[in-house]
Amino acid sequence: MPVSAEEICYLPARRLAHRLRAGELSAREVVQAHLDRIEQVNPQVNAIVTVTAERALAEAAAADERLARGEAVGPLHGIPVAHKETHDVAGVRTTYGSPLFADHVPDTDTLVVERIRSAGAIMLGKTNAPEFGAGSHTFNPVFGPTRNPYRRDLSAGGSSGGAAAALAAGLQPLAEGSDMGGSLRNPASFCNVVGLRPSPGRVPAWPAPLPWDGLGVQGPMGRTVADVGLLLSVIAGYDERNPIALDQPAEQFAGPLDADLAGLRVAWAPDLGGLPVDPAVTAVLEPAVEVFAGLGCRVEPACPDLKVADEVFRALRGWLFHAGLSDLLDAHPGRMKQTLADNIAYGATLSGADVATAQTRQMQLMTGMREFFGRYDLLLAPVSQVPPFPVGWEYPETVAGQPMHDYLEWMRSAYTISATGCPAMSVPAGFTTDGRPVGLQIIAPLRGELGLLRAAHAFEQATRYGERRPVF
Repeated sequence: MPVSAEEICYLPARRLAHRLRAGELSAREVVQAHLDRIEQVNPQVNAIVTVTAERALAEAAAADERLARGEAVGPLHGIPVAHKETHDVAGVRTTYGSPLFADHVPDTDTLVVERIRSAGAIMLGKTNAPEFGAGSHTFNPVFGPTRNPYRRDLSAGGSSGGAAAALAAGLQPLAEGSDMGGSLRNPASFCNVVGLRPSPGRVPAWPAPLPWDGLGVQGPMGRTVADVGLLLSVIAGYDERNPIALDQPAEQFAGPLDADLAGLRVAWAPDLGGLPVDPAVTAVLEPAVEVFAGLGCRVEPACPDLKVADEVFRALRGWLFHAGLSDLLDAHPGRMKQTLADNIAYGATLSGADVATAQTRQMQLMTGMREFFGRYDLLLAPVSQVPPFPVGWEYPETVAGQPMHDYLEWMRSAYTISATGCPAMSVPAGFTTDGRPVGLQIIAPLRGELGLLRAAHAFEQATRYGERRPVF
C-alpha cells in the first residue's frame, strides 16, 4: 500500500525496517523523504545542525543495490539516523557545540556510531547539543538553540535535545545520545519521545579516557519503546577495549516486548524524597501512574534513600569534567560558557580523598537501591521537575517557588538516579493544560533493561500519549 512522504517519516523504526527489507520501500525513497522533511521543518526547530545529504543518498543507493543482489543486510538496513554533535563521525564536522572546535573533522567514528552504521543505518548528519554536552537545555554559540517541536518558544531539553526534537519532528526514526545527569531522559520528556539511560557498561563507549567511569553513558532514543529496544540491540554488547562492557547478548532487546504486568510491585515517588516539583508536572503524572494499577500492578508510595545521591553526583561529575576539560579551559580562558567553567573549577577543588569518599558513598547508595529493589520491581518518578521552559532561559531559576542555585539543581530528579547506576527511561505521559509534554521516569534494578522495556511498552500501549504529533 503506498504511503506518503510524511507517513514514511513517522513510521515506527521497526515497521520501517521490515518494509525496507521486504522491498516495499527503497532506501532511496526513505532517505529522500527524510531529507525533504529536514529541509521543510528543521529551520523551525534547529535539531539537525549538519546535513550530509549527498553522502546519505549515495549510501542509500548502495544499500538498495546490496538488497537487490540478495546480500545479507543488517537490522537497521536503510534506516536514516543523525548522530549527536558530541559523538565523533569520521570525515564529518563535529564541533561538540564549542567554537574552539568549529572546524573540527574527526578521523574515526565513536563506537556507538560505528555499530549503528555497521547495522545498515544511513547517516543524515549531526544533531544539536549544548557546549560539550553540559546542561539539560540545548543551545551553543556555534549553532544556537534547538526549539521544542510542540511549542517553538520552549526548550527541547538536553543534552540530547537535537536528537529528541528531530525524532518528534519526523526528521529521523531513531537517535542515539548520551546521559550523565539526564541527557537522554530530559529531552525525551520535553519532546514526547522515549529515551533510555542504560546501566553502566550496557552500551560501552570508545574512546573512553577514564576506564571505570559509569556516570556518563550512551543510549538509544525513539518514538516508541519497541524502537528503543531495537536500537539498544544494535549498540549494546561487549567490547574488549572498555573494561566495564557487559558481556551479555543484546539481541534480546529486539524481541517482542508484550508482557503481563499483573502482580508487579511498583513504587511511586512523586517528589523523589522531597524535591521541589512543578504542580503542572505532578498533575500530568498522577493519572499516568494509575495506569500501572490498571495493568494489575501493586502500586504504593515509596522512595529509596537518595540523600547522598546529590553529593555523589556533583563530586564525580566535577571530577570528570575537570579531568576531561581543564587543560582546554586553561588554554582558552573565557571561551567556555560560565556555568561549564564553574563546574570545571569545582572539580579542581576536589582532593583524592573527596573523590574516594564520593565513590564510597556511591557504593552505599547502590547497596540501598539493591535492597529497595528486593521489595519492588519498578520505581516511578518525574523525569524533570519542570515542564519545558522558555527557550531563551539557560535554566529555570525557581521550581515550585524554590530557588535553583545553578544549572544542575533543577534536574535532580534525573541526576540522583544517574548516581545509583540503575537503568531508567522517559516515556510519554501526557501534556500540561497549555500543551507542554511531560514524561514519566521508570527506573529498574541494575542491568534490568529488558524488564524495564517491557513495563514501559505496556504503559505506552495503554496510554498512546506518544502518538500525538507536533503541528508545523
